[in-house]
Amino acid sequence: MARAILDYTKTILKKVSFDVHLFCKELKKAVKRLLPFEVEELRIWLLQYTADRPELYPSIALIEK
Repeated sequence: MARAILDYTKTILKKVSFDVHLFCKELKKAVKRLLPFEVEELRIWLLQYTADRPELYPSIALIEK
C-alpha cells in the first residue's frame, strides 16, 4: 500500500505542475505523509521531473536534506 501512496503522490504532482504554488503545497503534504525511504525516492523523481521545468526549481528546496 505504501507504494500506492507514492505513485498517487507523483500523479498528483504531475497534474498540478502547471501552478508552482500548488505544486509546492502538494509536495509539502507528501513529505509529511510519506515514509523516509519514500521521501528519498520522491526526491530522486523530483530532480528528474524538474530537470526541464525551471519554474519548479524552487520546489526542490522543500525536499532537500
